[in-house]
Amino acid sequence: MVARANITTLLPRTTFPCEHHSMTPPRLRRAIDPDAEAIAGVWHAAWHDAHDAHVPPRLFVDRPLRYFAGRVPEVIARTIVAEDLTGIVGFVTVDEDELDLLFVDGRGRGSGIAGLLLARAEREIADRFDTAWLEVVTGNARARAFYARRGWRDTGAADRETETASGPAVVPYHRYEKWLLR
Repeated sequence: MVARANITTLLPRTTFPCEHHSMTPPRLRRAIDPDAEAIAGVWHAAWHDAHDAHVPPRLFVDRPLRYFAGRVPEVIARTIVAEDLTGIVGFVTVDEDELDLLFVDGRGRGSGIAGLLLARAEREIADRFDTAWLEVVTGNARARAFYARRGWRDTGAADRETETASGPAVVPYHRYEKWLLR
């Protein structure tokens, strides 16, 4: 009797980007108002995971779930969500030539969802602009490496002052840019 190998062990991991969720790839679509609660949940969890160790404590303390829930209505019309069988696992928001927000929940990390959302945002920006830009908190090495692997160029560091309930917080960030083919 010949042993049968599981095909996922023979092919590279990237062949099945969503294998730990389902064999169905995530669906990308425009966000709608009923998505607001799920978007806020993903944004809150992913923002804290990516930022808490890299921003002043007064900033992350000032970012409870209700903060993100209050901001979703401002961005929902400019947002694309990724959903799999478990629900919304990530989203991207574009503002003119800026890739404003890109967050993926922990259950979607390593699945290829971030790359799909990024590619979709780049296409949307390329429809009207030659160059896209974004900002990443300096200490967020995972995000900085992700963008660099996808052709985004670090154009320099700066500080941004952000208001919190307990006063301003200074956040160091890097600006990235990418020339887009039209």
